[in-house]
Amino acid sequence: MSLYFDYAATSPIHPDTIVKMMPFLGVSHASLDSTNQGGFANQGGFANQGGFANQGGFANPSSVYAPARVARKAIDETRASVARTINAKPDEIYFTGSGTEADNWAIKGGLLANSQKGRHIITTAIEHHAVLYTCKYLETQGYDVTYLPVDSYGFVSPGAFEAAIRPDTVMASIILANNEVGTIQPMATIGKLAHEAGIILHTDAVQAVGHIPIDVEELQVDSMSISAHKFSGPKGVGALYIRKGIRMTPLLHGGAQERGQRPGTENVAGIVGLGAALEYCVNKMQTEASRVTALRDRLIDAILSKIPHTHLNGPRDNRLPGNVNISFDFIEGESLLLHLDMLGCQASTGSACSSGALEPSHVLLAMGKSHEAANGTLRFSLGQENTDEDVNKLTEILAKSVARLRELSPLYDDFIKTNK
Repeated sequence: MSLYFDYAATSPIHPDTIVKMMPFLGVSHASLDSTNQGGFANQGGFANQGGFANQGGFANPSSVYAPARVARKAIDETRASVARTINAKPDEIYFTGSGTEADNWAIKGGLLANSQKGRHIITTAIEHHAVLYTCKYLETQGYDVTYLPVDSYGFVSPGAFEAAIRPDTVMASIILANNEVGTIQPMATIGKLAHEAGIILHTDAVQAVGHIPIDVEELQVDSMSISAHKFSGPKGVGALYIRKGIRMTPLLHGGAQERGQRPGTENVAGIVGLGAALEYCVNKMQTEASRVTALRDRLIDAILSKIPHTHLNGPRDNRLPGNVNISFDFIEGESLLLHLDMLGCQASTGSACSSGALEPSHVLLAMGKSHEAANGTLRFSLGQENTDEDVNKLTEILAKSVARLRELSPLYDDFIKTNK
């Protein structure tokens, strides 16, 4: 038995997405024939789609001959598809190697291109490390960063955002939906304030895209980061939305790909996979979000009612559909995580990108949680393959694991003795 509850870390690629990617991977028919072990080729993979030999999908999209134009067309069609899903224009979408690259480009590129205005940026204390560490680096380069606090549910105050704006503020980067506790920020209000002040607004939407409706015009953001593997697409590909008219210095230098803004031969198969996965998720978003939200709420209620001394982190509403973040008193989250893993259940202590860090979650600390509570926290993130039965099994396993670990906890023993 394996119970996967770590969709916020990464999600499995949908089979339809793999089929659409196959013609662009550059795998020859001969290679498949010689190595076929009964895998995807027998499931109707790229061989049934005509492969590169017939379609030219493997070719370098920057070349001028006919096979290359097949790859170029696939990129252009994907660009248009991604733009439609977020109410943007195709020429406002740039493909990257990851959400982290998109964050770095949006922040560094935005500041460099608009340095004549100043060297001040506003962000929050609960950003993903791709934003936080970028801002920390920029401080070593003479930039001034304001880190906005959040309330106990992880919300940024629009009033605090407005108060932080200075004459030399160039831009702000505010995460749309937090990767650890799932809090969805009031981005439309923040966007209005940013535009009234004439500053650029970037949002890290890596956890939100494909899971909640996103309209860049409604949110009033100027740039937005996307990562394919968070919504059943492939790893190693992302995108950055840049509003037309926003000045942005390239992060990399080299060829003329992505209209001269992001050099490097395009990952055509990955880009096609990103577009296919996003279109699939957006088309089923309404029903899937309702289904996953119901599972999420069932899991939250089951844990809080059946396991004593547990606490939900983040809000009940304005929360990502699949996010459940719980603190367990008297035990360490890392120990509980390992115990669950031995029983076939995968979850997380927080962001996968900070796995192995000794420090407690910066997000929970910023929300006012104690070091003990932060260290005793697990994140369960649900997705397309989770079921009611999965929630039932997880709750049963979790209750037994917590009880076992508390039996070994001197903190819990002292609590029991004190409260007898």
